[in-house]
Amino acid sequence: MQQTLSHFHAPPTQGIKYIGSKLKLIPQVLELVKKVNAKTILDGFAGTTRVSQALAKLGYTVICNDAAPWSEVFGTCYLLNTKPRETYQPLIDHFNAVQPIDGWFTEHYGGHANGGNAIQADGLKKPWQHHNTRKLDAIRQEIENLNLNPVDKAVALTSLILALDRVDSSLGHFSAYLKDWAPRAYKNLVLEVPEIFTSEGAHQVHQSDIFDLVPRISVDLAYFDPPYGSNNEKMPPSRVRYAAYYHLWKSVILFDKPTLFGKAKRREDTSDPLAASVFEEFRHNADGRFIAVDAIAKLIRETQARWILLSYSSGGRATAQQLNEVMQDNGKLLAVLELDYKRNVMAGMKWTDKWVNDTETPNREFLFLLEKN
Repeated sequence: MQQTLSHFHAPPTQGIKYIGSKLKLIPQVLELVKKVNAKTILDGFAGTTRVSQALAKLGYTVICNDAAPWSEVFGTCYLLNTKPRETYQPLIDHFNAVQPIDGWFTEHYGGHANGGNAIQADGLKKPWQHHNTRKLDAIRQEIENLNLNPVDKAVALTSLILALDRVDSSLGHFSAYLKDWAPRAYKNLVLEVPEIFTSEGAHQVHQSDIFDLVPRISVDLAYFDPPYGSNNEKMPPSRVRYAAYYHLWKSVILFDKPTLFGKAKRREDTSDPLAASVFEEFRHNADGRFIAVDAIAKLIRETQARWILLSYSSGGRATAQQLNEVMQDNGKLLAVLELDYKRNVMAGMKWTDKWVNDTETPNREFLFLLEKN
């Protein structure tokens, strides 16, 4: 059975270009959440926090978590703010007025226009032009100088990242940059007040490994959108490390001027041996199962929630059959949604072998709503 994509009203959210973004999935996520009587929700792999933002705006109490420091900053900005948006305008105006300086970001990530060619004298491509990295250097230092409280600092840093995202020359990540400058790279870096709202819920924001967090909290429903490695055995795992893709946002947040390596000048702590997620693991265990699948099973078992909502792609390491077994072993599946953005349709399916055996449609996106045993 095929239906048009859900018309469930999703409140507006804000974020950056992100390969793992679930922006288009938000209406379906909200629709499935509404099917159960959940009040408290864990967004375990929050990323740009768009799902957390939408849930908070609809009145749910949200526990927002991600291992990335920039995600924690986004969560703090959007979920913990209690002041009207306009009160931040003078602060943002102050940052826009600072005088540019040459600093660490300009040294490593700033490039000259070169008539449109982003390859610099050192042979490397750069993500931003000099006029914008010089503003970045000045604004980032001024954020430190002002000694802001945690929420105000999060609003300032979120504003800075959103502005940088509007003038970058990338493919949406920072593991490689464009050979020719993107037209947006010529624009000036201008900060704007993020589309924040006055938070009324008792929300929480964490930056934790998910397995460290779930034993400590109890919620009605947990939404999991783990990073997943490709199931293409020929694809090296380094191609799918989210920490590597977004290393620059980490450097903007921490402002720690780390040791760098490679043509993209990645942080040393985002190298593959240090930044791998078990959910991106491409190897099998001794039983012939993907290690990533066992991690999903462990996560479902250890999560203290009545309902689990899992987002997963058929392009991930977990095979449909193995995911099927994980679900069957841990509870009752209440709903499965398959989404096809190209045809703009949603296939609502019962828990049958249909989705397991359909191998003709690659890279399908699924949402599984599970009631735990």
